[in-house]
Amino acid sequence: MTDLKEGVCLIGFWFNHEHCCWTSNETTFQERDRCPQWKSWAELIAGASEGPFAYVVNYLMYLFWALLFSFLAVTLVRAFAPYACGSGIPEIKTILSGFIIRGYLGKWTLIIKTITLVLAVSSGLSLGKEGPLVHVACCCANILCHLFTKYRKNEAKRREVSYYFPLKTLWRSFFAALVAAFTLRSINPFGNSRLVLFYVEFHAPWHLVELAPFILLGIFGGLWGALFIKANIAWCRTREGLYTALWQLALALIFKMLITVITFGMKVPSGLFIPSMAVGAIAGRLLGVGMEQLAYYNHDWLIFRGWCSPGADCITPGLYAMVGAAACLGGVTRMTVSLVVIMFELTGGLEYIVPLMAATMTSKWVADALGREGIYEAHIRLNGYPFLEPKEEFEHSSLAVDVMRPRRGDPALAVLTQDGMTVEEVETIVESTHYSGFPVVVSQESQRLVGFVLRRDLLISIDNARKRQDGIVSASKVVFTEHTPAQPPEAPPPLRLRGIMDLSPFTVTDHTAMDITVDIFRKLGLRQWFSQWLNALVLPDGTRGRWQAIDRHKKTRRIRKRLL
Repeated sequence: MTDLKEGVCLIGFWFNHEHCCWTSNETTFQERDRCPQWKSWAELIAGASEGPFAYVVNYLMYLFWALLFSFLAVTLVRAFAPYACGSGIPEIKTILSGFIIRGYLGKWTLIIKTITLVLAVSSGLSLGKEGPLVHVACCCANILCHLFTKYRKNEAKRREVSYYFPLKTLWRSFFAALVAAFTLRSINPFGNSRLVLFYVEFHAPWHLVELAPFILLGIFGGLWGALFIKANIAWCRTREGLYTALWQLALALIFKMLITVITFGMKVPSGLFIPSMAVGAIAGRLLGVGMEQLAYYNHDWLIFRGWCSPGADCITPGLYAMVGAAACLGGVTRMTVSLVVIMFELTGGLEYIVPLMAATMTSKWVADALGREGIYEAHIRLNGYPFLEPKEEFEHSSLAVDVMRPRRGDPALAVLTQDGMTVEEVETIVESTHYSGFPVVVSQESQRLVGFVLRRDLLISIDNARKRQDGIVSASKVVFTEHTPAQPPEAPPPLRLRGIMDLSPFTVTDHTAMDITVDIFRKLGLRQWFSQWLNALVLPDGTRGRWQAIDRHKKTRRIRKRLL
């Protein structure tokens, strides 16, 4: 589809330019990309391949296909799956931390994002596909999880790759990567028997003197990362309701760095890796060429003497491009170890570990000096998702009791008793509050915690019981115990709801230190916990160091409305 903007293959429109000319016997070594089977749009429409008119025709057709692909991507996302827009990594990080966005990992999101990702990348917008592919992979995993009871009924099992990473998950991830690598090697999509996307063939060694320009690239990457995050967040704040998508796409044809700031966050599947690496690679190539010329004409300088002989290629500009790509990507995402591993996977250049590490660490230090947040954390905060940053330290010395509900002056905690309430009383509590769940206690006098029941499950169970069970009325007792207590002969049959109750909600004491409490939320991905003494429901609201009880379903609907 990318090559379709330039022309079409006559033996099959689904072939790109290179594959179309593979079987041709009329190509030459000097013009390997020219063959009778491939026709440019000017040749098909105007009958000429060169000249001003042919250039205009090719340019207009290029614009037409680029705008068409972009328009189709935006239309499909807006009409069928609003959650398919953007990178998806901020939302995935939020989901792994415990917050549920219903439908974000559903089948419609998977289908639409897969289709529109191809359209968005083919349109030529300054975006990548790596981030959206993470979202696509999570959708596949979520859908496959529902085939197995072990994962379908256990949220914790589905989120074992968050901040708590057990050893068994590591082996499973390794096995999955092994299968993926074997499949990729069997398909050979690049046609060169390589598993990496950007294979490098540099064999010249790097020298200790070159660490200085490598660190300089790291400084540039950090400055670019901090500038990109601030500019992109500012643009995303002013984008909503103000400019048309067509104007944005037209502007995307002008400047590379500017369009990367504008494009990331648009309502199409958009990744950040490739644009960030492109910016760094351009800067690195410029610096590498400058160093190459400096060494060529000044080989007798002290820093070059001894390893740079006259007329020899002492400097490899492509290496600088690779290091610059890592530096800029690190400055934007604030990744360190994982970024170096990713660069190894993309290029296979294991011998350049020191330059990559030096540039990556320098870019992170410089970017952190100008702002602590990476691009994904900044977008999480921009969208208002409840997320606790794992790298931030909690400095308050307060206890859990200081932030629990209810506080002094607050209404009493809304609770359900295990066998003392009627259907009408339960419905009254549900309708008069906005909590997403309710603790179940022994009685109003002895508020010992028995379990926890979700608001959604409670409403659905009561509604189904009224329709399908004989005798269930407003006066029926709601029972959460294993055995039904004795009822008067004239009483209506009870409604047993023990099956929808969480029998083991996470509990801590009210005197637990807040830094420990926050760490529990981070590592286990909890959405609520209860005190063994006060039964207080506590939920994170997405702001650092502040907590409050919130209706998560309302927040999800608000986020979805904002995306629409």
